[in-house]
Amino acid sequence: MRSISTALVVLGLALATAACGTTIEQKAATGAVAGAVVAGPVGAAVGGAAGAAVGHAEKPN
Repeated sequence: MRSISTALVVLGLALATAACGTTIEQKAATGAVAGAVVAGPVGAAVGGAAGAAVGHAEKPN
């Protein structure tokens, strides 16, 4: 149960901070750093992926 709640917190933090930056790379890096602070390497991977997803979603078509 604790690991699931930790994963949700990491994902929420990554999504909240993924909006920082102007390029997709900056958003992915911000999410990765936030995830790493909270949950180490796994959090960095989740945060980076979330930041990249937010960056692609906000990219004009």
